[in-house]
Amino acid sequence: MIELREVSRVFESPSGESLTVLENLSCSFKAGLSVAIEGPSGSGKSTLLGLLAGLDQPTSGEVVVAGHNLGNLSEAGLSRFRAQNLGFVFQSFHLLQHFSALQNVVIAGEIAGLPAPLKAAQEALARVGLEHRTDHVPGQLSGGECQRVAIARAIVTRPKILLCDEPTGSLDRVNSSKVFELLLALHKDLGTTLVLVTHDPHLADRLDRQVFLEGGRFVNGAA
Repeated sequence: MIELREVSRVFESPSGESLTVLENLSCSFKAGLSVAIEGPSGSGKSTLLGLLAGLDQPTSGEVVVAGHNLGNLSEAGLSRFRAQNLGFVFQSFHLLQHFSALQNVVIAGEIAGLPAPLKAAQEALARVGLEHRTDHVPGQLSGGECQRVAIARAIVTRPKILLCDEPTGSLDRVNSSKVFELLLALHKDLGTTLVLVTHDPHLADRLDRQVFLEGGRFVNGAA
């Protein structure tokens, strides 16, 4: 379950001016759904995803994810919450460039405290079809392969919720399609709640639910 309760996020500029990025958002998503967050650039999509991940805190309101009110958790509690419940896939991969594909995934398992991180990493890479590329560093992989490594890293703990910020945005059409189909397959196979930020309505239409943000407010799909 993901629930937003009258959530707003306001940033202060160096000059003291206030910029409201998200305003009074309320909605809930049931566990196991696939959800697309759509909207134009600057509408607050990535900010919202950061709030769901506990990487940022709302200026007002409450964010409840997997039974945890994130505003009530300490920094250490938030770290544990993310390790135990969330996987995060970024548009730009964020892989460690001098680490192999396997090492990039293993380290995520080690941080999460998995009892057998190497085995879990090997299984995650096999699940995304990269068991033959484990020893390659990111510079030796294509963009699509790098994103698959990033997905393997995100699912190594078998998270309850997978948050994806434009995961196909930096890929060509062929690799974009492959990565999206992989995310859908993982969502179904693992029973993971999938929340995906996208500009592509064709991708969004294939998910269970679509939520539209504009100017920091929900304009459709929140009810």
